[in-house]
Amino acid sequence: MKIKNLLSATAFCAISALSLSSCSKKEEAAAAPTAVNQEALSQIKALGFGTDDVRAVAGGYVVEGDMLLTKEMLASAPGYGTLRVGAEEQYRTTELVTAGSGRTLTVSLSSQFPAAYSSAIDVAIARYNAANLTLKMSRVANDAPSDLPVKYSADLGPGVLGQSGGFPTNGNPAPGFTLVPNVINSTNANYIGTIMAHEMGHCIGMRHTDYYNRQYSCGGRKSNEGASTVGAILIPGTPSLAEPNSWMLACVGNGVDRPFTANDLTALTYLY
Repeated sequence: MKIKNLLSATAFCAISALSLSSCSKKEEAAAAPTAVNQEALSQIKALGFGTDDVRAVAGGYVVEGDMLLTKEMLASAPGYGTLRVGAEEQYRTTELVTAGSGRTLTVSLSSQFPAAYSSAIDVAIARYNAANLTLKMSRVANDAPSDLPVKYSADLGPGVLGQSGGFPTNGNPAPGFTLVPNVINSTNANYIGTIMAHEMGHCIGMRHTDYYNRQYSCGGRKSNEGASTVGAILIPGTPSLAEPNSWMLACVGNGVDRPFTANDLTALTYLY
C-alpha cells in the first residue's frame, strides 16, 4: 500500500517523485533492485504473485510492496483464489482464517509506539467489528501475546512504512505486522488506522484491490501483481462502476482516511 499525495478521485495519486512512499515501500527510481535468485522468483510466480520489485528480507521475501512470503510459504505453494466485486476487484488468498460460527482475534500494540497509534489501533479494530463479521477483533494489553501483534521498527529499509507478516496459514491469521512511525510521520488516528486496517486485511487473507493494475491507485507504469490460475468469483448485487476508495488499494494519499466502502463490506461479508 503506497502513500502518495492526492491528485484526483480517479487517479488517487500525485506524480510527485519526491513524496512517494508506502504503507510498505517508497518508490525510489534511483534505488537498485534487490538481487533475488531465480529459484525464489519462480516459486513466487508459481504462487501467483508478481515478481516486480521483490525484496529479500530476514525470513523470506517482500512482494507487492507490503506482503511477506516466508520460505515455508514458498515451499508449500498453496496458490490462491480471487474474489471480484463489480468492476472494482477484491482478491483473497486461498487460505483464510477459520472463523466458523464466530471467532475473535486478539490484537496488541507495542508500547514503543507514540500515543496516536493507541487511538489508531482502536479505529482499525472498530471498523472490522462494525462490519458484523463472524471474525471479530479484540484489543489486549500493550506488548501482550496476541493473534495480531503490531510491532514497532525504527527502520525496515529505505522508505518502508510497514510490512505485513504474510497471509493466513492453517486457518490462522498471519502473525501481525510491523510499522515505522518516523516514516509514516503522522499523528492522525484515522489515517494511521487506515494503514493498520489495510495490513490487518492482508493478515486475514486480502490482496490489493487493484491487483491487476496497480497504476489505478499508484500512478506510474501499468503493473500487474500476477495472474490468478484459479479464476474469479463475481459477487452478485455489487456496483458495476469502479470506486477509488477501497481500504485495500495498493496506494493511498498522504493523510487520507479510508473507512470500508460498500464493496469492501461486501467482500468481507462474503469471506467472513
